[in-house]
Order: sequence, then C-alpha cells, then structure tokens
Amino acid sequence: MLSVNSLRIVRFFRALLHPNRLLVNRLSVTCSGHCMSTSLHKKDTWQSDMNFTALTKENGLFCYTNYIPSLRNYSISQIKRNCWKCNQLFEKKPAFFCMSCKVVQPPEEGISYFQIMDCDYTFTLDTQKLQKRYLQLQRSLHPDNFSQKSPIELEYSESQSALVNKAYTTLLKPLSRGLYMLELQGMHLEEGTETGADSGFLMELMEINEALDEAQTPEEANKIGQDTKRKLAELTEQIDAALREGELQAAKALLGQMKYYANIEEKVKEKLSGFM
Repeated sequence: MLSVNSLRIVRFFRALLHPNRLLVNRLSVTCSGHCMSTSLHKKDTWQSDMNFTALTKENGLFCYTNYIPSLRNYSISQIKRNCWKCNQLFEKKPAFFCMSCKVVQPPEEGISYFQIMDCDYTFTLDTQKLQKRYLQLQRSLHPDNFSQKSPIELEYSESQSALVNKAYTTLLKPLSRGLYMLELQGMHLEEGTETGADSGFLMELMEINEALDEAQTPEEANKIGQDTKRKLAELTEQIDAALREGELQAAKALLGQMKYYANIEEKVKEKLSGFM
C-alpha cells in the first residue's frame, strides 16, 4: 500500500506534467500560416517572458509546416551536394540557394539545427544571433517570394521555411535546446522519466503547487514566479556545465527537473492572468 503522501505526490506530478511536454522528438511547429518572432534577447538565460507575435504579410515573414525532415546528426556530412537545376557543386553547408543559378534548394539531410541557424554547438548559445539569423532566413525563404516561380521552387521554399522555423523554436528556449542536444547524442527524456525523481524533490514541487493554488493576491503568485525563475536560471547553469563536461546522464536528470519547473512557471502565468 502506498502512503497518503506517496499517493499525493503521484497525483501531483501526473497533473503537473501535462500532455504538451517539451519532448524534442515530438516538437511540432504550429504557425497558422505565419512565422512567429520574438523580441531580441542579449543574454542566454531562462527566457520566461517571450511573447510571440504574428508577423503580417507586409513584413514578408511567413513559414509553412508541410514538411520537416528528421535531423539527428549534428556533424557536417562529407557528402557533396549539387544544385538540382544547374548541377553546380556546393562548397558550403547548408545551401539554401544555388550561387550559380540562384534557385532555392531542398532541405538537406544530416544538417543539425545548430548548422541551419549558424550557431555554435553549445547550450548557452547567442540568442540575439539566433534571432537575427532567423529573420534573415525567413525574409529570403518565405513562399511569397516564389509565387511566380515553378511549383518545385515553391515547394522547396515552403519546406525550408518550415525547417528554419522549427530549428529556431527548438534552439530558442533552454529546455527544448537541451533536450535536442541530448537527442543528438542518442538520449531522450522519455515519458515515465518522472518515476525516478527523488521523493523529496517531488514533495517540494507539490508544496510549491499548493502554495500557488492558495495564492490570494498577484503579489503572492508573483513571488512564486520569481523563485521559479531563479531556480530555472540555476538549472540552466548546471545543465551547461554538465554538457560541457560530457556528463549526459547528469544533464538528462537536470533537464527533467527543468521540465517540472517550466510547467510550474506556466501555471504561475495562468494564475496571474486570473487576477486581471
């Protein structure tokens, strides 16, 4: 027989980890026809206040999500590619356009999100550089630029735009970025991972959740939110250190904790919105 506290913990973390988990292998892009953009972030800390805003057609920043290839290999492939139209050999990867005939190219297998977004393979990447790269690529790849081109060029632009958007959203937040880096190493934070969590840790989370449910003022909820942000920032530093040292199991465990706190942070936002 499970104790009352054990049952409470089980019920708690099942409710806390809602179905919309940030698992890299399940990450999907939903743009409703429009690419999304965020404000620039100069420092790679836990970004909890990102507000996605749809960009209008005049901005020329659209993406489509009909095709997104699986990308697991973060090392540069040695296989040379040629332009599908003029057969020009590409010297640089990834190649979005042919330098000779200028036509858009199809997405390339074996290229990681880090290479697509021209970012260093590191957990604490430059998110401002990531943002600029994203805007640059979407301006050149969005399908409106290819409405008068051949059907195959339009198809390739849609595929490339969707791929760039998924790479951007995956690398932007520390949690999804860390999970993706583990995936590149052949590791996954699978469903059921929470069963191995320390009971003391789960009890602490349950107490935070109960305090949030009982919060009567925005100030009380905001305090919990600030504490959660600090914890997420600490976890970001610890995960970075673990990945740099190649301690993948430690990084995986820390990312599991980050997933819990990220869900609490979302609940804080919902609580605060209820006071408005």
